[in-house]
Amino acid sequence: MSDYAGDLDPRTAWGLLADDPSAVLVDVRTRAEWQWVGAADLSELDKRVLGVEWVSSGGEPNPRFLDQLDEAGVDPDSPVLFLCRSGGRSAAAAGAATAAGYGAAYNVAEGFEGDLDDAGHRGTVGGWKVAGLAWRQS
Repeated sequence: MSDYAGDLDPRTAWGLLADDPSAVLVDVRTRAEWQWVGAADLSELDKRVLGVEWVSSGGEPNPRFLDQLDEAGVDPDSPVLFLCRSGGRSAAAAGAATAAGYGAAYNVAEGFEGDLDDAGHRGTVGGWKVAGLAWRQS
């Protein structure tokens, strides 16, 4: 995989999404995570989050990941920000997108839930939710 455009903290990612009408947020977590943990909410920006799994809930890589980005209408010339739980899967997705010709693929480095705290829990140290950015839970 190639290097990607860079790592963005959640607030910087929000700013890019707000400032650039062509910027897209792709949540690469699993369907189970979207449903049970919650998801970023970009309705305030009049945008939607694209959900394209990097791996399935069973841990299998998604062989159609790049095809699904294309099918969702993601423009390889627009900024594409990838988000996962804590920044690992999204970094891999940004690298794969860059290797496939996406010119401005970014990783939301802290992810949706951030790192583990001293008690071994997520959602208290870094991440989209801790930054106070809009999100929803089904």
